[in-house]
Amino acid sequence: MLNCEQEVNNRVEWIKNLLKKTGAKGIVYGNSGGKDCALTGILSKMATDNVTGIIMPCESSRNFGIDRDHAYLVGNRFGINQIEIDLTPVKKAFREVLKDEVGECDMAYANINPRLRMTALYAYAYKNGYLVAGTGNRSEGMMGYFTKWGDGAYDFNPISDLTVREVYELLAYLGAPEEIITKAPSAGLYEGQTDEGEMGITYAAIDDYLLEGKGDPASVLAIEKRIAATEHKRKPAEVYKRI
Repeated sequence: MLNCEQEVNNRVEWIKNLLKKTGAKGIVYGNSGGKDCALTGILSKMATDNVTGIIMPCESSRNFGIDRDHAYLVGNRFGINQIEIDLTPVKKAFREVLKDEVGECDMAYANINPRLRMTALYAYAYKNGYLVAGTGNRSEGMMGYFTKWGDGAYDFNPISDLTVREVYELLAYLGAPEEIITKAPSAGLYEGQTDEGEMGITYAAIDDYLLEGKGDPASVLAIEKRIAATEHKRKPAEVYKRI
C-alpha cells in the first residue's frame, strides 16, 4: 500500500520545482478520459493553475463518446481547463497519402493516432510556453504498451513509476470520478479495443510480477518475453559512436 498523502505531496512538489527550473508557464497533457491522464492532470493542477487538457478524438467513435464524456468529467471536477481538437480529418488525410504503400495494415494506421496527438500537444506547448506532461504508467511502460514518438514522447512524467494498481489507489485517494476507476482501460485506438485484450494479459498479473515478483509460470514467461522484446522502446535511439 502506498502512503498516498506523501506520494501526492512529493509529486506535486517535484512538478513545481520542474516548472521553476525550466521557466515554463504551465502544463499541457492529452486527456483521453482514462485513469492515467486523470491522475497526471490532477497532480499537475495541484502544482499550478495553468494546466490544459486537450481532448483529441481521432476516428474511433469511442473517442467521441465515453472517452470525451469522462475527459470533461475529470476536468470539471478538478477545475482543469479542457479544449478539444478533432484530429480525424488529419488521420484521414494520412490514410489517403499512405494507402498505396501501407495498404490495409491497421496497426500501422492506429499508431498514427498517438503521434498526431503528440504533435498537437507540442504545438500548443510551444505557443503557450508550457511543458508536455506524459501520462504513461510503469505497467504499460515495462510491457512496451505505448507508441514510440507518440504517447512515449513528453517533457516530464509524474506517474511513470506507478503500476496500474497504484494509479487506481491514488485516484481513489484524490476523489477521482468512479467512472474513471471502474471502466476497462483502453487506448481507444480502434473499435472494441482494450489494453488487456490487446496485450493478452491482465494488469493484475503484470502488477503482481512488477511489485511482488510472483505469478503463474505462463504469465511470468509472457511478461518477461514482452519486456525483453520491447526494451528498445524504453531506451534512447541507437547512435553511432566514433571510435
